[in-house]
Amino acid sequence: QVQLVESGGGLVQAGGSLRLSCAVSGRIFKPNVTGWSRQAPGKQREAVADIVEGTTVTYLDSVKGRFAISADNAKNTVYLQMNALKPEDTGVYYCRIVSGAVIFWGQGTQVTVSS
Repeated sequence: QVQLVESGGGLVQAGGSLRLSCAVSGRIFKPNVTGWSRQAPGKQREAVADIVEGTTVTYLDSVKGRFAISADNAKNTVYLQMNALKPEDTGVYYCRIVSGAVIFWGQGTQVTVSS
């Protein structure tokens, strides 16, 4: 059984930093995309950062230069380092792994950035 468990969210002032972690357990066959999405209140969920086919990294335009995604395969953990946080980064952040037609989601971790 596959489980994705996020941690590291919290309340931070604008300009601050947080590092999110996603611990992955269980076997995922040939993951195509490993990444993070977020959902702000009243808005649709959006992709924030992805590692595609293990090599290509993509970012939402509004987080480029501030966020960095990484993965430690030995620890089965995916990270999202978030710097220079802004109030508009507030939302629930979800870890996501895509394997073919199957998408695995974590339960989410709340990030709140105060102005």
